[in-house]
Amino acid sequence: MRPGRIVALIVGFLLLAPGIGMLFGGVGLSVLAAQRDDEGFATTTVALASPTAAITTNDLTFQVDPGTPEWVVDALDLDVRIGVVDGAQDVFVGIGPAGAVDDWLTGVAHDQVQRVTVATGGADVTYRAQPGTDVAIAPAGQSFWVASATGQGGELTWTATDGEWTAVVTNADGSLGVVTDLEVGLRADFLLPVGLTLVTLGVLVLALAVFLIVFGAAGQRRDDGDVDTAPATADVPRPAAVAGATGRHPVSVHARLDPALSRWQWLVKWALAIPHFIVLAALWAVFGVLTIVAGVSILFTGTYPRGVFDFNVGVLRWSWRVTYYATTGGIGTDRYQPFSLTPDPDYPADLDIAYPQKLSRGLVLVKWWLLALPHYVVLALLLGTIQWYPTNLDGVRVDPTGGAGILGLLVLVTGIVLLFSGSYPGRLFDLVVGLNRWIFRVIAYAALMTDTYPPFRLDQGGSEPTPPPPTQPPTPPTTTHPPLARTPA
Repeated sequence: MRPGRIVALIVGFLLLAPGIGMLFGGVGLSVLAAQRDDEGFATTTVALASPTAAITTNDLTFQVDPGTPEWVVDALDLDVRIGVVDGAQDVFVGIGPAGAVDDWLTGVAHDQVQRVTVATGGADVTYRAQPGTDVAIAPAGQSFWVASATGQGGELTWTATDGEWTAVVTNADGSLGVVTDLEVGLRADFLLPVGLTLVTLGVLVLALAVFLIVFGAAGQRRDDGDVDTAPATADVPRPAAVAGATGRHPVSVHARLDPALSRWQWLVKWALAIPHFIVLAALWAVFGVLTIVAGVSILFTGTYPRGVFDFNVGVLRWSWRVTYYATTGGIGTDRYQPFSLTPDPDYPADLDIAYPQKLSRGLVLVKWWLLALPHYVVLALLLGTIQWYPTNLDGVRVDPTGGAGILGLLVLVTGIVLLFSGSYPGRLFDLVVGLNRWIFRVIAYAALMTDTYPPFRLDQGGSEPTPPPPTQPPTPPTTTHPPLARTPA
């Protein structure tokens, strides 16, 4: 692959996360701005509960450069409204300078709100405990509050100004055990324009990211002389039963794209595949146990038990077929996958692993947790759940424990194109299958089924890459010399 295409591929992957963050953030702000009441406040109800004397927020920083034009300051006019909806007793709500609040709560045990996840009908709150032993002094006697309210139905409204501020909820008498429901409202004219701007930027960044990924990946099949250049839609001939992997790697992953895919079936295939998901859950549990058995065998004998190996290959084969049909494998066929562990040359997706006659005894102890670690990082990005926290400064996170990730996003783009155009983008097919090939190579290596280290390489397309034919050394030219003349005696 040429350096320019490698750079395009890397930049494309790096742009996916911020693009998703801007898109989700813009949608969240736009929805928030659209749900305003008659006074222009976007509100949500937050249930707070703490066994301590107080609940506080992270410092709220609101700073405007003194040289900023007045129209910008007016546009950033931000009002906060907090009302006590319900409480076990009289509740005090106040906003004060962060430094003064910290001094007041020095030595007092309290909970600090770390994250508020807004959901339908309310919000979930995550706290961080602040240790202490003293009892809080009654808040009403403090003079540093810039806005406050006390009692059932109490409500404060505060216009944000320069500085660092902290919001506090406590019982009016400073006693332990704060339980209350608050209605928190935000009024800002800039929410909708900022939200729409973020949506637009998110769409543009995602479009650029997908373009760069497809552009960078597409070059590999044209630039690499040792990669099969058969079209993605070609019916790649394979043996009647794939007895062993061919090509440059012992893990062989094949896929054929159906010539006439349904525009809409991909929307429901995941539901149709639920019986397979149930069976695979049980098969993968057995897969894990048998991998441990195989590891012990390799450690003492250097061999992988053949029966265990064939079963585990069958589980991977079944998983690849289901993935290719319904989820992140590419939704490249409408043909329902068989309930079978054995090879099926007629099905458009298949997988095989060449049986290793001998495996390293030492590698069995380190390759699944240490040597494969760099690949796990890649797989976490490809398959992890990308999450966005709209009310927390952490922004976008990747949860590596499951989900769809970048690979799922590519398949979603493919499905949308298929839905509206009726055609499957061939370059995306090559890329998605190549990414899945990478994933199954890592799984096979971590499951001790091969000692061949997974390459950091995208071998794209439905057929396995084949090595170039061996080059014969050039035959040296032959020179014919005329016979030597005899000299008369």
